[in-house]
Amino acid sequence: MKGFLLSLQSEFYKSRKTLGFWSAILLPFILMFLVTIGFYIKADKLTAYTPEKVWGNFAGIPMGVMGSLLLPMFIIFLAYSVNNIEHRSDTWKTLFTLPIPKWSIYSAKFVYAVLLLLISLLLFPGFTILFGNLLGAIQPKLKFSGYHMEKELFQIYSKLFLASLGTLSLQFLMSLVWKDFLKPMGIGFIGAIMGIILVATVHWEYAYTIPYSQPLQSIMGRSKTLNGQAQFELLTKEVQLSLITAAVIFVAGYFVVKRKSIK
Repeated sequence: MKGFLLSLQSEFYKSRKTLGFWSAILLPFILMFLVTIGFYIKADKLTAYTPEKVWGNFAGIPMGVMGSLLLPMFIIFLAYSVNNIEHRSDTWKTLFTLPIPKWSIYSAKFVYAVLLLLISLLLFPGFTILFGNLLGAIQPKLKFSGYHMEKELFQIYSKLFLASLGTLSLQFLMSLVWKDFLKPMGIGFIGAIMGIILVATVHWEYAYTIPYSQPLQSIMGRSKTLNGQAQFELLTKEVQLSLITAAVIFVAGYFVVKRKSIK
């Protein structure tokens, strides 16, 4: 455990000044800032909306953008940036000569990528609530104060995070295998487009089996109803399969890294 924590701390120090690290924070901030500006400009056209609809539209824009194409692209970049530090400086061998178990070093890298994704996706509901309430104070006619959806937002983004782990694990593995950015980026981009087509256009019944389809499907799925009330379901089939995929590829990735260490 000590080796794992040291490796995790090392990953933070190595990447804290990189674009990969700061993009996890800046992406939700910039996107929500732009949405807020748009709502402020069009405030007069939104005054007839109910508070629930105003919040739904305000939160739905970044959610839709992230769930479709932007999140897969961010994951591709994030996974690559974590491993690119070792690729760029050619320090894989040096890294594995340290008196720390190889499993701890590899696990720390993977967990660090997962933490960056988690931070980014949790900042989205945080910034949504912050900017929504700020906009409501500046433009009271938008009626943001008349409705609260904090719980729903964190539930949805938590589900989106879990549904994204399969994609992250695939991209993380590819970034271990290939030094260049074009191969994992190209495969990831094709997978993301395919996921959008299978879920949003074709409505394929088994789209949940494709990791790149799982994030979008997780936010498009309908809630179950119980006694006439909508019930949020976290562990839907696409989320379950995403977690299984992440676990399997995580283990497989260790053997890839282990081979790297002896080359």
